[in-house]
Amino acid sequence: MNYSLEMNNGQLGLIDQDNLEMTPIVIDFISGKTAYRRKYGHAGGEASSKAVGSKKGHRPNIVDATAGWGRDAFVLATLGCRVHMIERSELMAKLLEDGLRRAEQDEKIGKLMKDNLSLSFGESQQELLHTPFEPEVIYLDPMFPHKEKSALVKKDMQILQDIAEQDTDADALLHLALTIATNRVVVKRPSTADFLAEIKPQTSIKTKKHRFDIYLTPQP
Repeated sequence: MNYSLEMNNGQLGLIDQDNLEMTPIVIDFISGKTAYRRKYGHAGGEASSKAVGSKKGHRPNIVDATAGWGRDAFVLATLGCRVHMIERSELMAKLLEDGLRRAEQDEKIGKLMKDNLSLSFGESQQELLHTPFEPEVIYLDPMFPHKEKSALVKKDMQILQDIAEQDTDADALLHLALTIATNRVVVKRPSTADFLAEIKPQTSIKTKKHRFDIYLTPQP
């Protein structure tokens, strides 16, 4: 795949050079599906917020070490958690940076974004050693191989797979995260996937398609 970035109408968009008819993909924290999740997605308590231990009176500091499109990090930030994202794909990091820039200028969520959501570009195993705060929670959603041509693979996830390297170091990342997080590590997995690094979590929260494996720290 041949992707590039292009600024249009004040938004940085991802262009598929092999399919120029495709609408440019932008990261938009203000409107669309992401805004819907902000307004309604956690009304009943999203599984991700439960998994990180967010509750009334306690909003943990979180490092999302595999940011991707930034959707889970954004929702957790709007709940009041302070979230720092790490993204190692340069294309994705630039899209996230542009999405954050526009969100910080928004009248409704600008201050919240400046206070609660930040980003760094680089390899997670290095960046975890230099986070802007000590993370109570480290959140991992490593890439995993989808079945080719599967109708279940959403377009945006297929694109993310195309431009981001597969997380062959995910096992090592979990081991490192367990030594850094002061409260827990949360690993988002497909509902039928094996445990990351073959390490059994203390507990899991399950949804229809995903499973949030929770590793309390320090490990026994």
